Amino acid sequence: MIDVLIVGAGPNGLMLACELALAGVHPVVLERHVTPTGEPRANGVVGQVVRLLDRRGLYTRLSGESTPPSPQPAFVFGAFPLDLTMLAENPHYVLGVPQAQLEATLAARATELGVDLRRGHEVVDLRQRPDAVEVCLADGTQLTARFVVGADGGRSVVRRLAGIDFPGVTNDRSVSRTATVTVPSSSVDPETGGLRVPGHGVVAPFQHTRTGRGLIAWAPFPGRPAILSTTEWPDVPASDETPMSLAELRASVARVLGAEVPFGEPDGPGLLRRLAGQNTRIAARYRADRVLLVGDAAHVHPAIGGPGLNLGLQDAVNLGWKLAATVRGWAPQGLLDTYETERRPVAERVVMSTQAQSALIGPGDEITGLRELFAELLRKPEVTGHIAALMSGADIHYPADPADPLAGRCAPDVVVHGDHGAVRLAELTRTARPLLLDSTGVYAEVAAPWRDRVDVVTGALRGTTATALLVRPDCFVAWSAGDADTLRASLTHHFGLPG
Repeated sequence: MIDVLIVGAGPNGLMLACELALAGVHPVVLERHVTPTGEPRANGVVGQVVRLLDRRGLYTRLSGESTPPSPQPAFVFGAFPLDLTMLAENPHYVLGVPQAQLEATLAARATELGVDLRRGHEVVDLRQRPDAVEVCLADGTQLTARFVVGADGGRSVVRRLAGIDFPGVTNDRSVSRTATVTVPSSSVDPETGGLRVPGHGVVAPFQHTRTGRGLIAWAPFPGRPAILSTTEWPDVPASDETPMSLAELRASVARVLGAEVPFGEPDGPGLLRRLAGQNTRIAARYRADRVLLVGDAAHVHPAIGGPGLNLGLQDAVNLGWKLAATVRGWAPQGLLDTYETERRPVAERVVMSTQAQSALIGPGDEITGLRELFAELLRKPEVTGHIAALMSGADIHYPADPADPLAGRCAPDVVVHGDHGAVRLAELTRTARPLLLDSTGVYAEVAAPWRDRVDVVTGALRGTTATALLVRPDCFVAWSAGDADTLRASLTHHFGLPG
């Protein structure tokens, strides 16, 4: 019998597979496509998940840099530029890698960890038993697994077969058009990389520019084709019967800016995409007995601000250690159910954020007035800091002991100074095991009965005021204050009874 069967080999399914493998559970991943599609999707990873990738040793692979990630000095919210340099503590990180590269890196890592990745296998039916899930594939193959995880996107077959509703709203008011393009060098500002448009001015790079008629974004990615996109709110919804063309995008750009932009086809295969309307939905439940959902299978929302991978990959890491603990038999009662109680509120905040941004970019004089007010508010560091924390996911606070100031929050970037020199937390968390950092030497003895599942590192802690930290595998703090009794209680609550 398979312990965990993951349906979908996108970033979320592959990340979950890696987490399970690190925890000693070797899953099977099914993907209906024979080869990776290579279809252009996300253009980067945004938010606190960049730090998480660093803490799994994946940031260097993806970025090619040997130094830790640094916060981004600027970003965008609802077509407003965010000046993050005004913040004393900037929580916003960006890793500019296309989704295809992210998937390839995660697939390679999963293979290194012994994950069984099977492409060209399509799930068509499943049936739950009290002790397992029976899965039927399109070729008639029958598989049995203790747990099945749907990581198969917004149109999740697993979600439908498990009988999980997907409530929410769909509207067809907006039309977005996106293409990879080439532009004459004379149309690119040499200092900023912005797009020079006679009769309009410069369209700033990597920002959303709103006019009274629509939205435009210009993304001149280094080393790969530039992307130009527009969003409009037409009186008549766009038809999906005719394929998207560059001529259609040219006409849209001219309507949005009131001026024409010269651009042509990219060198080699390119992207031509039209999306009509928006979907905002959250699954009625993340778990139906032995079937669970992760990523877009559990929630979909507008892509504005790029929060999708930040949300989905952290879903996977939150679920991974809890599901592994359940499979291996040491999970405390109710641990697996905390996947939904912790992650659903995060999805709800992402939905709130994307809906608010969608409203702020809309057409009309009343929206223009609202934007003038909002621009005033964003000059205040406390407002920009609040938005940055929301956009990056740095404001996540899982339910925890209210007397413990760090519990339930993402672990700080601690450096441990011990007998073997200085070691970053990101180097200690690559095994995805629970971790006790102890600067006193006292708490290590308390954690000794859990040595089969909790690693202990002693040394002086820099980067935190806490004298000790108990860090969960998903790099959130389980405990940071109190005496031996509160540590023992936290160990039991999160990681079960001693082995």
